[in-house]
Amino acid sequence: MIEATNPQAVLFDLDGTLVDTAPDLVATLMHLRTLHGLEPLDEQAFRSHASRGALGLLEVGFADQAGFDPGSLRQQFLDHYAANLWVRSRPFEGIEALLCSLKAEGVALAVVTNKIASLALPVIESAGWQTHFRVVVAGDTTANPKPSADPVIEACRRLGVDPASALMVGDDRRDVLAGRSAGTATLVAGWGYLPVDEDPGKWGADGVISTPSQLQQYLPMKRRID
Repeated sequence: MIEATNPQAVLFDLDGTLVDTAPDLVATLMHLRTLHGLEPLDEQAFRSHASRGALGLLEVGFADQAGFDPGSLRQQFLDHYAANLWVRSRPFEGIEALLCSLKAEGVALAVVTNKIASLALPVIESAGWQTHFRVVVAGDTTANPKPSADPVIEACRRLGVDPASALMVGDDRRDVLAGRSAGTATLVAGWGYLPVDEDPGKWGADGVISTPSQLQQYLPMKRRID
């Protein structure tokens, strides 16, 4: 159980934690395969890779092409995704209720994502969360993205809270490493894009939750989400 008696801030990863962006990310990957004369693949097989960014998705999506350089299609990927980032992407079930409850309790909220700002901000705006988050630290905000502690420390600095009074929530080992290195408590979002060959319970987080509403079981809030 998290020992913080009154967390002042909750920091959320974006892809795979707040928003199910995999449908549009993987659709972009399949679009590029088709564009280059290749058969599209089963989109569901790539959901667990959605947190790996453009290069990571291109690497696994073109793994059947010998000698393929993921960097050669990175800009094409980013351009197509930027124009199609809110087609099928939607907040995960229970996230909106959680954010509203935390905000009503006076908890400061931030997004700490490795997604670059030019893509992260439109996703947040499309979800209608401009007023929910006081701070957004993107993948290009600090010199080093997660798993470096830098983005988490920067988010806490902008919020004006001590990292020891904050909680980092994400679906990737990098989120846990970044939070722990910065000195925050950490939770794994078990509904996200967890690697199929890893046990998130061994990442060193303070807990693994399977639904957004379970987050409040770790916080001494007056109100709970049913």
